[in-house]
Amino acid sequence: MVIKRTLFSLLLISLMPLLGNAQQANTDRVIWLQYLEKVTRPVLENLAKDQLKENMIVELAPNIDNASHRTHVAYLEAFGRTLSGIAPWLDLKGGNKQEVELRNQYRTWALKAISNSVNPKANDYLLWKGGQPLLDASFFALGLIRSPWLWENLSKEDQDNVVSALLQTRDFVPVYSNWILFSAMIETFFCKYGMPYDKIRIEYALRTFSEHWYTGDGMYADGMDFRMDYYNSYVIQPYIQAIIGVMGDKGMHYDYISKDFKKISERYAEIQERFINTDGTFPVMGRSIVYRGGVFHHLADVALRKKLPSTLQPAQIRGALTAVIKKTSESSNTFTKEGWLTIGLYGKTAFIK
Repeated sequence: MVIKRTLFSLLLISLMPLLGNAQQANTDRVIWLQYLEKVTRPVLENLAKDQLKENMIVELAPNIDNASHRTHVAYLEAFGRTLSGIAPWLDLKGGNKQEVELRNQYRTWALKAISNSVNPKANDYLLWKGGQPLLDASFFALGLIRSPWLWENLSKEDQDNVVSALLQTRDFVPVYSNWILFSAMIETFFCKYGMPYDKIRIEYALRTFSEHWYTGDGMYADGMDFRMDYYNSYVIQPYIQAIIGVMGDKGMHYDYISKDFKKISERYAEIQERFINTDGTFPVMGRSIVYRGGVFHHLADVALRKKLPSTLQPAQIRGALTAVIKKTSESSNTFTKEGWLTIGLYGKTAFIK
């Protein structure tokens, strides 16, 4: 199935012991690790075994456009978003014995999964060229940015194959929307790891959002029109933060966006926190609601970077996001009997044909 991953999946795992009451934090951490296993294991384990295309059933909406192409890109969609969510946890050290063992297993799977995904001789060599692959390759690149451990522990051959795969995305001109950040993210990956990169793609994306698409009250438009949805969280603000963070570490500072971005980011985090009810429900609006907990990618990312505004406490965010994970995963048909995440918001969506 096309698995719209919970984008933030488990970003906050690395913060759990630090967020408020230690006993409650550890209890919540166990819950997050359990859902990490449920959501990500089928993708990483199968891709590591070179069996993702063989075992992942691709489910599409009945009236979707270009069903054949969508099927081919589904595997990179699942992997890229899984990797971007789990990467901060893979980069950690320490923890109790059980968690260290689990992380070591997932590191092993992740390295082998990356190797198979970019190896033209592998059964699970993924589709990197074209429109949708640009989007999903950018999440893959974000995962490698978030976890230097992964990049540093790939073989030289695998690193070269990663570069070759990502270079294929340059042939596609992104849509004039949040998609310009996808190209910028891939170039940011090249910059982070000391490779030649296209500065213009980064400059173009950041300047466009800064000078043309900021609408006020912590939110950017997605292109020429403002849409009341969650794309500020799915993509826009986490991507901008990752890009300016990497580029800043390289000594390149984009003052025209970074001078205001802290205030914008904090305001949107406040808005996001207020959307979450005590039972983990939240307003359903706009596109891509099947991303489930990915709605709060931004809020989780701000907490991970310890950049919450003074109005929000870490334990408050931990509790809220734990409630969201439970609520969006508790339905009996959230996962198939084989363990794959289904398409939906609360359980599996009933498509109207």
